[in-house]
Amino acid sequence: MALWEGGFGAVRKVWLVLTLAVLAAGGFYYWSPGRAPREVIFAKVRRETVVSTLSTNGKVEPVEFAAVRSAGEGSVSRLLVTQGARVTKGQVLAELERGSTQAELAAAETRVAQAQADLETFTRGGGTAALAEIDNSLRKAELDLEIARRELDATVRLVKKNAATSLELKSAEDRVRQIEQEMRGLENRRGSLLPAGGKQAAQAKLRDAESAVALARVRIEQASIRAPMDGVIYHLALRRGAYLRAGDLVAEVGKLERLRVLVYVDEPELGRVAPGMPVKITWDGQPEQSWAGVVEQMPTQITALGTRQVGEVRCLIPNESRQLPAGANINAEILSRQVTGALSIPKEALRREDGKLGVLRLLGNKVEWRTVKIGVSSLTRAEVLEGLQEGDAVALPTEAALASGEMVTPKFP
Repeated sequence: MALWEGGFGAVRKVWLVLTLAVLAAGGFYYWSPGRAPREVIFAKVRRETVVSTLSTNGKVEPVEFAAVRSAGEGSVSRLLVTQGARVTKGQVLAELERGSTQAELAAAETRVAQAQADLETFTRGGGTAALAEIDNSLRKAELDLEIARRELDATVRLVKKNAATSLELKSAEDRVRQIEQEMRGLENRRGSLLPAGGKQAAQAKLRDAESAVALARVRIEQASIRAPMDGVIYHLALRRGAYLRAGDLVAEVGKLERLRVLVYVDEPELGRVAPGMPVKITWDGQPEQSWAGVVEQMPTQITALGTRQVGEVRCLIPNESRQLPAGANINAEILSRQVTGALSIPKEALRREDGKLGVLRLLGNKVEWRTVKIGVSSLTRAEVLEGLQEGDAVALPTEAALASGEMVTPKFP
């Protein structure tokens, strides 16, 4: 065992010596005065317009829209529109089965007619035939009464002249009383044709029947689902034969000539956004097309979107051609800031050392570290506020690390 350990230690020493020798030789070659400086690509500091954009995603909805919900309950018997159809306010979109409701309406209308007839009878005082008989008897009695009273007056005058007896006078008076009694009996017969309180009952029956008619007509109207506004059906949540309950969603109608885009901006980036900023919208469904708009409103709260905490920034965009559909998931670029004539460098030239941001600037045939202060940045360029001047050259990334003070052969693409 000791022999083995001794041999293994000797091998390790040999490998260590060889490794140090190789490293020393490489270092000598690398730092030797005769070695050519390596080529490094540089970029010039130049003035240009730097546009700071914020890229994110969002969703489209109409500025003016309304949800269509069923007011009644039943199966869909007719579906009269398709998704994407233009509709006008009040247009029937679908109809529910209304067979039982039609029967209810017919029965209620029959009850109304009967109640009206009953009330008319009470208004007249009774049935037509019975009333006619009583009225005829009363008219005859009135004529008889008039004749009997004239005869009574004549008998009274004759008695005063001693031309008639008291017996004849009593007979004339009895005749008048008899006819008056007959008339009172006829009037009582007329009153007995209708029970007490019957008219009020007939009026109540009429009101109930009219309420039933109104309710049946409302249900029939509710069976016709109508558009609440002019627009386009951008979402149809219905099929023929489906059963709807009151409040169920039928469709969504909106005006698509102007759209509102809800752009999801991560919470740390919200400070870069303000109302009035331009926004560019693209949609994967038509990748060659883009829509320009402006930021309309900042979010009032932060919400969770998957693993993100975002604010919904509202943007307005014109959509006269209606090529961008409502409900589409879109890509958005918000132009948060633009600086004209800014000193700029490629963002890839920026390096970070010891917590400081800087670049390797070309100085003669060497590079030197320069700390810089950055302003607005786009996807590829960054505005330089301090540390560089127009015309300076900064090193772009290399395969091997580049150190401050190293000799280089600059190349400019």
